Amino acid sequence: MLFIDDLNRKIEVPTPPQKVISLCPSITETLIELDINVIGRTKFCIHPKEKIQQIQIVGGTKSVHYDRIHHLKPDLIICEKEENTPEIVETLEKQYPVYVVNVESWKDGLKMMTNFGKIFQQEKKIDEWLKLLPESPPTIVQKKRVAYLIWKEPLMTVGKTTYINDVLNSLGFINPFENRPERYPQISFEELQSAELDFLFLSSEPFPFKDKHIQEFKQNLPDVHIQIVDGEMFSWYGVRMIRAIDYFQNKLKEMLRFFI
Repeated sequence: MLFIDDLNRKIEVPTPPQKVISLCPSITETLIELDINVIGRTKFCIHPKEKIQQIQIVGGTKSVHYDRIHHLKPDLIICEKEENTPEIVETLEKQYPVYVVNVESWKDGLKMMTNFGKIFQQEKKIDEWLKLLPESPPTIVQKKRVAYLIWKEPLMTVGKTTYINDVLNSLGFINPFENRPERYPQISFEELQSAELDFLFLSSEPFPFKDKHIQEFKQNLPDVHIQIVDGEMFSWYGVRMIRAIDYFQNKLKEMLRFFI
């Protein structure tokens, strides 16, 4: 069947695909939970832990081992615009159907699942998932200013056209860096200090912020409430969105209860 991916490319896909390679962690998790036969993954695809080890690693998200992919002979490869490079897509599409996903918002994540339901003939399972998901994450604060850090040296945060920023906005936060031109702006400590923050979120990934880093930031941001947050809940989409709703409504709200 012919499908249109998120880059408006026409992709001829065998329906349903029998041998799939996924080059994005949250997509890999979603496909496995759909019981799709995922035969190849990246080294960053780590969920679900009880099933992922048996799947062949074909590289990372920015570089892959083409020989391993050719050996596996997939009938569909799924890439993600942000995670994977144009060069990977251009090389692979010469030999395989390559469907590219582009998720920049919660609604994009819902749309991706709907599209997967059609591609993999799993509409019933996807409908069950979608019934558990609202159109956007729940509002838990009212206009509280937050910086969400994804890296330490250099300091990096999130910009406007990112899935993380969309989630933060839906939760009721204001991101003072969302109008920067970069999707993931590099910022200075001085900019953090002058951002009039209520909160500073230190993500557990891709940089593994720990409790020890809270004290480092607290020394120069004494009036800011600093929290370690689960980066997978803020940045993984697909089936992870179901768990994220519970995380936002319960654990995150509990973490912030004294400050909101």
